[in-house]
Amino acid sequence: MTALRLLVLLVPIVTHPVFAQQATDDSSGAAGDGPMLTMDFPETEAIPGQPLRLRLTVLVPTFMPQPPVWPSMETSNVLVRLPERSTTPISKRIGGATWSGIMRSYQLSPMVPGEFFLPPREVVVTYADPETSAPIRVTLTTDAVRFAGALPQGAENLDPFIAAQSLELKQTIEGEPGSMKPGDSASRTIVAEVRGVSPMFLPALQLPIDVDGIAAYPDEPRVEEAEDRGVIAGSRTERVTLVAEGGGRGEAPVVTLDWYNLQSGKVESATADGFDIAIDGPPAITSEPRDWRLIALVCVGALLALVVLSWLLRRIVPPLLQWSRDRHAAKLASEEYAFRQLRRVVSKRDNAALRPALDAWSERVRRGDPREDVVVQGALVAIGAARYGHDGMGGEDAGWRALADAIVAARTTLLDKGRAGDALPPLNPGGQPFHDPA
Repeated sequence: MTALRLLVLLVPIVTHPVFAQQATDDSSGAAGDGPMLTMDFPETEAIPGQPLRLRLTVLVPTFMPQPPVWPSMETSNVLVRLPERSTTPISKRIGGATWSGIMRSYQLSPMVPGEFFLPPREVVVTYADPETSAPIRVTLTTDAVRFAGALPQGAENLDPFIAAQSLELKQTIEGEPGSMKPGDSASRTIVAEVRGVSPMFLPALQLPIDVDGIAAYPDEPRVEEAEDRGVIAGSRTERVTLVAEGGGRGEAPVVTLDWYNLQSGKVESATADGFDIAIDGPPAITSEPRDWRLIALVCVGALLALVVLSWLLRRIVPPLLQWSRDRHAAKLASEEYAFRQLRRVVSKRDNAALRPALDAWSERVRRGDPREDVVVQGALVAIGAARYGHDGMGGEDAGWRALADAIVAARTTLLDKGRAGDALPPLNPGGQPFHDPA
C-alpha cells in the first residue's frame, strides 16, 4: 500500500475526484505490485461545443509488452475527439522504483445543453511480471463520469446555438445573376470559417431562392476540420448553381448567422449579403393542359401495380432478407474473416487493435490456440518491448514483420491439423475380411 499512497501524492488535485486503482493477479505475487489506473477530469461543465478534457493514466511496475486497450467514451449528444498526441508514454518514481505508464487524453464536447453520464469503463492492461517477465493481463475500471452542457447568460435564445472564438461568412458570386438570359447560369458560394468549435456544429448556410424562372441546384456541403495549437477550427462550404429557365426578377436572401463570442461574452452576427436576380425573356412555360382521364387511368394502374408488388414483397422479401443476414453473420463468424482482420491490423501496425483481433481469431480456430505458438508469443513480446520497454529487443519493425510471418505459419499448421483430425478412419483398419453373419 506504500506505493499507492505515494502515487496519490503525485497526482495533482482537481475539482473532479481522482482515483487510483490497483489490480493484482494470482500469479504476480504480493499485493501492491499490480498496475494502477488514475483519472483526471478537472472541469465538469462546458458551453455546448466546447471540450472538456478527460485523462486516463495507467502505471505498471515493469513495462507493457502490449498497449492498453482503451475504452470508448462515446455517448449520445456528446462529441468525443482524441486530440493530437492523445496517447503519450510517461514514467514516475513510486516507492523508490521507476514505474512506466501511458496517458490517454479525450475531449468530450456536449452538443446540447443538459446533464450527461458516462458509466464505468474497462481498461485492459498487459504488463510483464516483475519476477518472470511473463505477460499478465488485468482489467481496471474507471469511475463513472458526470458532466453538463450549459448555455451562457444572454445566449439562451440562439437557435441553433453556436459558441466560438471567431466566426466569419465569406460569399463568392460567379456569373452575372443581375443580367441573365434563359440558359445562363450563376453560382453562389458561402463559406463559414470558425475557430474554437468544430465546424460540425454549423447549420445549413444557403436559404431557398424563390424567384420565377430560376432553378437552384445545390452541391453537397463540404466540412473541413483542423486543429491549430490545440484549438479546433474549420470551415463549412455550401455552393448553389442558379440556372435561368425563363424571364423573371427577384432577390437572393441575406444569410445571417447569430453566434456567441467566447472571448467577448456577447452574441454577434455574421452576414452574407443578398443580391438581385434578373432574367430577360418570356416567362418559363409551366406545363401542358392536364388530361384528367389519362391521369385517372394512370393512378388506377399504379394502384393495381402497387397491390401486386406489395403481395409479392411480403412473400419474397422476408426469406431473402433472412438468407442474406444468415450469410453475412456466417461470414463475420468465420475463422477466415477473423484472420483477414488480424492481418489487416498487423499490416497497419495498430497496437490498440492487435490484441482484440488476435483473440477473435484464436477463438475461431478449431484445433489449438495460435496464441500459444512460441513464435507468435516471441513476436508479440518483441513488439511490446521495443515500443514500451527499455530492454533494447530489436526494432519494432522487425517485431511486426516477425508477427506477420508467425500468424501465417501458425494458421497453416493448425488448419492442416484440423484436416487430418476430420478425416474418417478406414472402414476395415485391421485388414480382416468381412463376414456376413447371415
